Amino acid sequence: MVKIKLFLSDVDGVLTDAGMYYTESGDEFKKFNTHDGMGFTLLRKAGIKTGMITSENTKIVERRAAKLKVDYLYQGKEFGDKLSAALDICAKENISISEVAYIGDDINCISLLQAVGVAACPANALPKIKNIKGIIQLEKKGGDGAVREFIEMLFDKEWFNINAE
Repeated sequence: MVKIKLFLSDVDGVLTDAGMYYTESGDEFKKFNTHDGMGFTLLRKAGIKTGMITSENTKIVERRAAKLKVDYLYQGKEFGDKLSAALDICAKENISISEVAYIGDDINCISLLQAVGVAACPANALPKIKNIKGIIQLEKKGGDGAVREFIEMLFDKEWFNINAE
């Protein structure tokens, strides 16, 4: 069984409910789940590196990543760029893509979901994502604790390389 040394997540539709909320003045809001946030804290305390890779480029995500103290944040990454971003992180960490767990929900996540050691998607992911061979389909929807569900599953199945040096 592969041991996971890096946990990566998409943002919109995974850490959020995929909604884009705007005020009349144009301010944007995103709903994040605190249970997911605690999942990132648990990973950090276990010594697992974390990151977010998203196609959006917003200050909201930058602030959320800072609050969660993720090790890596890549914004503005589309389609194959998400896999390239993950490979860049792997090179920096001197690990293989097979030692990565990733959760994504939409077509711009496909190549990365197919490449990682353990892949998962929220319950409300697109059918094309749910049909990826070997993907773990979670019970919770994006923004409703799907990331935490995945993290707890990884801990329960002892997929993390917690005793790594």
